[in-house]
Amino acid sequence: MENTVDKRRQELEKYFDPKSPFASLRIAQMKRAWALTNRRELNWWENSYLPSVISGIALTSKHFFFNLTFHILHLFGLAKKTKGAVTYQYPESPRPLASRLRTRHRLMKREDGSPRCVACMMCETVCPARCIEITAAEHPDPNIEKYPAEFVLDLGKCVYCGFCVEVCPEDAIRMDTQRLDTAQYSRESMIYNKKRLLED
Repeated sequence: MENTVDKRRQELEKYFDPKSPFASLRIAQMKRAWALTNRRELNWWENSYLPSVISGIALTSKHFFFNLTFHILHLFGLAKKTKGAVTYQYPESPRPLASRLRTRHRLMKREDGSPRCVACMMCETVCPARCIEITAAEHPDPNIEKYPAEFVLDLGKCVYCGFCVEVCPEDAIRMDTQRLDTAQYSRESMIYNKKRLLED
């Protein structure tokens, strides 16, 4: 029993040795403990949250009047170099999206209109959300081994990680449709089959 206690004491002593690599960790722990026990109590003014509310209103007002001033000046042809904030009137005028943004999926087609997918199951395997289901079948063309008889993608489960695009050896699936409107009224309509994926 004594040997166990001595061994434990030796293990703990390295944290209190000022020359050990654990010294800075111990100092940080001591500072944190001191800050928690010696925390200053808020006075009535700080407890009322009025300073925070006032600073928030001041910041919002500053941005509002800054943008309003420059929009008025732009109407008269002044201060053209300084831009004010612009509100996009979505959905009438959607915001321009970056070309590398991962948006809704689409399946790429061959020249004959058939999907480029060879049903290798790599996208289904790598998908962390398990939202892709592929049913493979033999392709009528002897040069192509397989094709997806069914390709089902559940956008309700998809996390838009882009792993399926990166892992595809045939560049058969892409996320470059620039379409973000995936909201639907039912879960069933969030499930995209091969036909819907080829249409995008």
